[in-house]
Amino acid sequence: VEAVTLFEVVSMGKQAIQSVVDDWVEAYKQDRNVALLDLINFFIQCSGCQGMVTAEMFQSLHKKDVMQKMTENFDEGNEDYPLIRTGPYWKKFKANFCEFIAVLVQQCQCSILYDSYLMDTIISLLTGLADSMIRAFRHTSTLAAMKLLTAVLSVRLNLDVNKHNAQRLYEVEKKRISGKRTNYRLDQLERKRKEYEHKLLEIQNMMNAIFKGTFLNRYRDVIPEVRATCIEEIGRWIETYPDAFLNDSYLKYIGWIIFRFLFVLQQAEVRLKCLLGLQGIYSRKEFVSRMDLFTIRFKDRIVSMPLDKDHEVAVQAMKLLMLMSQNCGDVLSAEDCETLYQFVYTTHRPLAVAAGEFLYKRLLSHEGDEVQPKGGGKFGASTGQLKRLIRFFLDSKLHKHVAYLIDSLWDWAGKFLKDWECMTTLLLKNAEEDGEELNDAYQSALIEIILATVREAAEGHPPVGRGAAKKILSVKEKKIQLEDCTKIAEHFIMVLPRLLAKYSTDAQKVANLLQIPQYYDLDVYSTGHLEKHLDALLREMKDIVAKHSDMSVLEASSRTYYVLCSEEIAIYSLVNHALSQLIDELMGQLNQLLDGFWQKVKGFCTDAGEISRMQSVLRRVAAFHNAHDLTKWNLYDKTLRLLVFEMEHGSLPVLIIMPALQCTYFSLLWQLAAVSENSPKETLFALGREMRHFSQICMHFLHHKDKDVKEKAFLILCDWLLILSHQDANNNEEAVGLLDYLPSTSLQEKLLLFIQENVFMGEEEESKDLTEEEERKDESCKLDNLHKKRSLLAAYCKLIAYNVVEMTAAAEIYKYYVKTYNDFGDIIKETLSKTRHNNKVQSTKTLIICLQQLFQAHAESHDSSGGLDFFSTSFTNMKELARRFSLTFGWDPVKSRESVAMIHKEGIEFAFQGANGVHGKCLPPNLSFLLIISEFSSKLLKPDKRLVYAYLQRYVAEPLPCRGDEWQPLISYRNSLLA
Repeated sequence: VEAVTLFEVVSMGKQAIQSVVDDWVEAYKQDRNVALLDLINFFIQCSGCQGMVTAEMFQSLHKKDVMQKMTENFDEGNEDYPLIRTGPYWKKFKANFCEFIAVLVQQCQCSILYDSYLMDTIISLLTGLADSMIRAFRHTSTLAAMKLLTAVLSVRLNLDVNKHNAQRLYEVEKKRISGKRTNYRLDQLERKRKEYEHKLLEIQNMMNAIFKGTFLNRYRDVIPEVRATCIEEIGRWIETYPDAFLNDSYLKYIGWIIFRFLFVLQQAEVRLKCLLGLQGIYSRKEFVSRMDLFTIRFKDRIVSMPLDKDHEVAVQAMKLLMLMSQNCGDVLSAEDCETLYQFVYTTHRPLAVAAGEFLYKRLLSHEGDEVQPKGGGKFGASTGQLKRLIRFFLDSKLHKHVAYLIDSLWDWAGKFLKDWECMTTLLLKNAEEDGEELNDAYQSALIEIILATVREAAEGHPPVGRGAAKKILSVKEKKIQLEDCTKIAEHFIMVLPRLLAKYSTDAQKVANLLQIPQYYDLDVYSTGHLEKHLDALLREMKDIVAKHSDMSVLEASSRTYYVLCSEEIAIYSLVNHALSQLIDELMGQLNQLLDGFWQKVKGFCTDAGEISRMQSVLRRVAAFHNAHDLTKWNLYDKTLRLLVFEMEHGSLPVLIIMPALQCTYFSLLWQLAAVSENSPKETLFALGREMRHFSQICMHFLHHKDKDVKEKAFLILCDWLLILSHQDANNNEEAVGLLDYLPSTSLQEKLLLFIQENVFMGEEEESKDLTEEEERKDESCKLDNLHKKRSLLAAYCKLIAYNVVEMTAAAEIYKYYVKTYNDFGDIIKETLSKTRHNNKVQSTKTLIICLQQLFQAHAESHDSSGGLDFFSTSFTNMKELARRFSLTFGWDPVKSRESVAMIHKEGIEFAFQGANGVHGKCLPPNLSFLLIISEFSSKLLKPDKRLVYAYLQRYVAEPLPCRGDEWQPLISYRNSLLA
């Protein structure tokens, strides 16, 4: 395709640029005015302007007049121009545009660059465009001018080299002919040297003209893209030509952008360009000594930038600080480093990984003051690193998330974090033998680190809460993952039983150690003939279950048995036999205790020891019943009898009720999971009766005197209802019909009442004078209590979100949105989002019901005072709640059009309820409700505002009976629709 203009040629791609520049240079030599006119129009077209500079305009008009003409031809309403258009084609255009300028200067450097006409004209044009009020002109010309200066700078560097070479040749030649008076060669070299000096002077003038005419005016431009362009290029100039630009006169512009304009004009893109430019400078040690003043002046600001709200800016700030730490000596104080180390716990993984590099290279990878173990050994270096890592973890006051810490370090310290042999050797050392045994805190931390490293290596993805969905591993990553799983199994299969034996009495340590087998490659047991180590593991696990009643230990044991007891692997029969023996023993103990319990005269024994033993056994059975089907041991009847006894007599200890309730629940779940296509009707009917009976028991326990029992019953009941309403009974339609169970209206009311009484209406404790230790315990207690309340509310809100209870029940929850925003705002907002996704119409009606109920309660409370108070706390809270509701509709009014219109329609009808006649002039009792729904007026589209206004007119008499302040809500609402 034959191109007509330079703009079209550049749009075609880089292949055409070199040839078209050569043709243009030749055309310039023939007729410079015509060629320059083409170049001027090229810059005008690249700005998106449709106007053309003609030869007459170019020759007769002044530069400012030409700019005025182009501005008049520019469509100011059209903010679109090539440099900001999206898509791969326009990204290539921007690259081609910059390439064209670089090639143009390169091709002109040997001839027309110094003719005092070409560059003067181009610089004058770009400076004029850069001062334009039109954004497109300003942005395009600034980019062109900055790239022009970069290209001219490359020419200057070549001239410096040529001048230096000419100077050396001149000196050599001068020494060679020291006895002669004249020499043609010497004169020629002298002329060449002066020619280079003259060119350098002209180049310097060009650079000064561009810098002063464009950069100084545009580096603080209101358009972030313009500022970013200026900062990006000055960073390149400093790095390319430090002799001229690496000084405080130029560095100050980067500093000003980082510091002074942060809260006024700054955008993330501009901050990012600053940081990238500084990275290029600080990465070179020879530059650092000349950055002292800048470093001192702006170090604190850079240290604060990992807190930037933009993730990429935060990451690049951390990388810059890493370079400063490496190349600037002790510029970062100990306090600075401590602050930066804590970013290893952030949820944004790229920032955490950058902080992990900083932590590893600054703190972990050097020897420091750590004294190496006597004899050194093969673990000398790893031991020192591990101890420093443990010390850092223990010293972290705000964070105890070891999985996040390990994930942050994984890319940099993966080798020593996989040195499990070193870690377990440290744990197995005895003070009597080696004199170097770790203290208890170090042992606990090291076991947590081992578990986190094993999990990271086996799973191959970041921990929960850091990063999006699980990434798809590459072939290489998958191979490494499989190799690590094999290494984990080969090492811990032999070592873990010894570790469990040593720490068997410590619940926290054992709970963590018991999770390690879950990440084994279990085939190693059979392929490596390591069954004897499996026997040792099973013996230790059985012993631990007998020793401990802590739920974390029991659940970890149960889960590990479940993983080892997989039918697909060779060790299944061995593990299953051991598990059956363990359950037999537990059930034997339970039966013996229950027999003694029921044989008592009153059916109840007050012996504390017996109660404790029964509680321990029930807790163990509940933990195993969670992961294993114990139906054949007939556990359901045993625990159900305990619950029925409690309902009838109310004298059972809470320590027994809690695990009994859990066991009964698990028994029913396993029975429900066992329903198949061939299940007989009798079985299904019996299961249905048991399910309803259990629901009645849970409802009864909602009124139990003990708070823990009430809360446990509520959580189980919510989960139970959710499962029953969504179970498919293994595609058995008849079973689904027989087992289907939806809560009655009475049950729904009880669940809602429970939430209101136990979540939103908690008693506020009076402030007391407490010691520091008591305050700490009180704060911890409050946090635990808040966590329980959030769990209760989340369980109930799931019933609403999944249509188990009526959606209108959410109206009672929404009333507390503003009041409890800090504690429960996220849960309520997510509920609102889920219900809106399920049914927009019903969700909107729920919001209206919520506001109407609050309004009516407010009106009733003010009846005695003779009118509504628009400035009262309750009315202000209603308006704030309505405002928060309107914000949940987002920024796209089209998506929420129907819902917002419904709110206004229902709100108007409610406001005029009880008015005398359609055009009655009596004040409607609910008129002030219009002030509430006016918060939604901003979400209406303009056509919908007219429709709502017309609907309002049906209820309003003309002229308006506005004789007093009581009609002010109507006026305010009308104004919100007419705005």
